[in-house]
Amino acid sequence: MSDNEALHEPRSNDVRAGRQRTTMVGQPMTGALADRTTRSPAPVTNPPRQRLRRALRRHGKEYLLFAALAGPNLALILVFSYWPVIYNLYLSFTSWDMISPAPSWVGLDEYRQLFTSADFGHVLLNTAKFVVLIVVGAIVGGLATALVLNQRLAGRGLVRTLSFAPHIVSGAAIAALWLFMLDPSFGLLRALLEPLGISSPQWTTSSHYSLYALVMVYLWKGIGFCAIIYVAGMQNLPTDLFEAATLDGANRWQQFRHVTFPLLSPVTYFLVVTSIIGAFQAYDVTAVMTGGGPGQSSTTLSWFIYQQAFQASNAGLAAAAAMVMLVVLLTITILLARYGERRVTYQ
Repeated sequence: MSDNEALHEPRSNDVRAGRQRTTMVGQPMTGALADRTTRSPAPVTNPPRQRLRRALRRHGKEYLLFAALAGPNLALILVFSYWPVIYNLYLSFTSWDMISPAPSWVGLDEYRQLFTSADFGHVLLNTAKFVVLIVVGAIVGGLATALVLNQRLAGRGLVRTLSFAPHIVSGAAIAALWLFMLDPSFGLLRALLEPLGISSPQWTTSSHYSLYALVMVYLWKGIGFCAIIYVAGMQNLPTDLFEAATLDGANRWQQFRHVTFPLLSPVTYFLVVTSIIGAFQAYDVTAVMTGGGPGQSSTTLSWFIYQQAFQASNAGLAAAAAMVMLVVLLTITILLARYGERRVTYQ
């Protein structure tokens, strides 16, 4: 071996340690390149499967307990909540009289019929009026009632109970009671209006008053519920803020505007959402008092769905109207949620 060959020949210890290797042109490799060339190949493994096996060995009993406890509830939710929505979506693309063995696929024909019908536009307008009047009236009336019920008055417990009672009575019973009160021949309202020289209108048989008669009954039923929820919220407000406002010279109205109402914003948000959903689903009082009439003067979306499905035997059109109501409710809920993130104040 010549002197030059001996100079470029790596020593055996350096090769085993990976500290110095030579390249094809005789230059030594150092650093990360030498480490990569001397590193042994990674063993072929399956990390996800191994992690799953380790998780099953460690938490297998917990998974079984979760499946045993939550599984039946999840199955009930899937069967009774989500499957009807999916099947209703399928029916909205079909035409079915609920007597034929199977629905027939018609695509978007039912939706096209809905949105080209003047009657459906009138129903949507009735629904918008009904929902706005119910929500605004229940919130404002409930808040005003709560401010009175929150005072230290004699018999306030009895008044609170009486104001909440209409909410737990069935809608059919309330409708029968109000049919008697609104009767223009012998009703209670006629007895109250006659001394004032005002004749009682045909509340349930006039196309001008039928929708507002329903609004009046639903408000009578819903104001007490909103008032009790507001009273519960007022009972939990911090008193130190009111004491500080009093020391600053704020009067009752200023305390309500700048302290009470902002702190009640979560309660108001809850009542607005639940009142909107309840107003869209109003059905029982309408069925007993007006039946959606006369004509379609008091027909809202929920009653229109019932009419098409069980009176006109047009399940496809009813399903399409139900999907429209679902989309409208989801849109309103999402908009309210985004608004609530910015304006609702939590303590």
